[in-house]
Formats: sequence, structure tokens, C-alpha cells
Amino acid sequence: MTLRDSIEQYILWRRAHGAKFTTGADILRHFLRYADGDAACDAVSTKQVLAFLVGQGPLTRQRENKYYALAGFWRHAISRGHAMRSPLPDSEPKSPPRTPPYIYSHDELRRLLDPATVASSRRGAVQFDAVTFRTLLLLLYGAGLRFSEATGLTLADVDLAEDVLTIRATKFYKSRLVPIGPQLATVLANYMPQRPRGGLAQGETSFLLVNRSGTRLASSTVQAAFDALRRIARVQGAAGGRQIPRLHDLRHNSECRIIPSGLFVIA
Repeated sequence: MTLRDSIEQYILWRRAHGAKFTTGADILRHFLRYADGDAACDAVSTKQVLAFLVGQGPLTRQRENKYYALAGFWRHAISRGHAMRSPLPDSEPKSPPRTPPYIYSHDELRRLLDPATVASSRRGAVQFDAVTFRTLLLLLYGAGLRFSEATGLTLADVDLAEDVLTIRATKFYKSRLVPIGPQLATVLANYMPQRPRGGLAQGETSFLLVNRSGTRLASSTVQAAFDALRRIARVQGAAGGRQIPRLHDLRHNSECRIIPSGLFVIA
């Protein structure tokens, strides 16, 4: 069996066992630029693997991701008789330590979530409005959701009668229920009649958070909006910590859903 066919078989095997395996699949397919996909697995040399792992820049965690993707594939290939040996190097340098998430102060959170500040950051914006942006920020902070989970919510996923969000098919295709506090529930209830009504964004399967056209929010668009908001709110990070506070870091500051802090200002 060729290297390319073995990789595709491995990807199907991982997904059949419940993993989305999107990033790993991309890594393995990208590896075919460094090795002959039409040759056998044992034709791959350690030199080719190192060329793929090293890349062009300094050591990053991406190298670790590449190594683990290749290691998993070769374990599978050897167990299935597609390869007799692994071409991976015997030792790997340690990846740089993960930078801890930025922990916003309460004052920084108040500035970021202030309705007037959010409105100022979206003045003149074309794609999505301030109300949608602030609702997204409060979902990330108040429910501890990932960006893709918050923007993937549909109207059917929001149960305001029980104050519960349904997060569908996230990691390993698992779904979960996320209870929300009364303040966040009020924010969502107030947002419902203010949702943009462009396109076909009114059915149960329609996204909760949408652009003015009714389409799903894009990561690049929201990230640009968050960068503008940080500048206006004067949230730049502290010396010795993460240089640029991330949108994703809001979930690491997730508010306790039982004990209110007063940070939820109902606009």
C-alpha cells in the first residue's frame, strides 16, 4: 500500500473511532509534499521527516503537533503491516512552554464589556453590529464557550425556559449542556428581538449570532473587531504576561454562573 493510501486509511480509521481529526489529517496530507506519496511507507527517510518537522522558523508547538501526528500514523501503519519501521527521529527537542492565558482584571472586563465602548468600536462597521458583538463577548465570558461553539449556536440550541445551551458535536463529536446564569439568560432574551433579520436567519436551525446579512460570524472579522475594542478600552496586557490579550482568553476568565459579580451590565 502506498504512503498516500495508508494515510487516507488512517484518517478514516481515526474518524471512525469518534475523532474529528481535522488538524491531524491536514498535517499528514501536508507531509506528502516532503515524501513520495506513491511510494511505500518504508521509503520515507528520517531526513524527509526532519525537513518536515523543522520548517523555516524557530521551534514552536506546531513541530510537536507534526511529530505526534506522524507518530500516530506510523504506529497504525506498522500494526497493519503497511510499514516495517518508523522513520521518526529517536529524540525530539522539548517544545517551548505554553504561554498561560491572559487573566483580565475586573476593571479591564468592565471596560471591554461596557455597551458604550463596544458600540464605539463598531461605529461605521458594515458586517455585524455592536449588540451582536457584545452578546458574543458575554457568551464567551459568561458561559466559558470556545469561539466556534458560541458562533455555532443555533436558535434551537438556546433554551431560555430552562436557561441551558446545547453545544453540539464539539471535540470527538460529543455534545454537552451548558447551564447559564440569569444575567446571561437576560442578555440572550434581550438579543433575540434585535437579531439581524437579513437572509433566512429566522428558522430554528439558523445561527443565533449573525452578521447583518444573516450569515455566521467569521473568526477573522470578529478578531479584527476585538483588536479595535481592546485599543479603545485600553486593554493592552501587562509586562511579563501575554503581550496581546486574546479573545479566546475570555473563556479562561469564565464567570461563575452562580455567584454574580456585577460585570453583566444589561444594555
